[in-house]
Amino acid sequence: MIQRLAEEGRLSGAVVHGGLVYLAGQVADDATLDAEGQTADILRQIDALLAEAGTSKKNLLSVQIILADIRDAPAMNRAWDAWLDPTAKPARMTIQAPLVDPAWRVEITGIAAIAG
Repeated sequence: MIQRLAEEGRLSGAVVHGGLVYLAGQVADDATLDAEGQTADILRQIDALLAEAGTSKKNLLSVQIILADIRDAPAMNRAWDAWLDPTAKPARMTIQAPLVDPAWRVEITGIAAIAG
């Protein structure tokens, strides 16, 4: 069975299948925030999607972070470190790439296991 969460015009915010949650690229609701603020906003959204899927950040397996400007890495990491469960660190990749909206500084996607 496939479960689609937070469906929008072109995509689902997350898809649940085979005991895994696949997160779409999440961006900040408020693009006027700096990289740290955008990251915190995205992580709040990820928490909500994972909860809706029946899991949590403790079950994240991998995360990919895209920064519009790699110089924002320290700011992004401040929000990440404040949010991260130090006993359940996922595999993580961070790259620089242009994002669809130039106001976005950060986009985050990942895969989590369903709790159980």
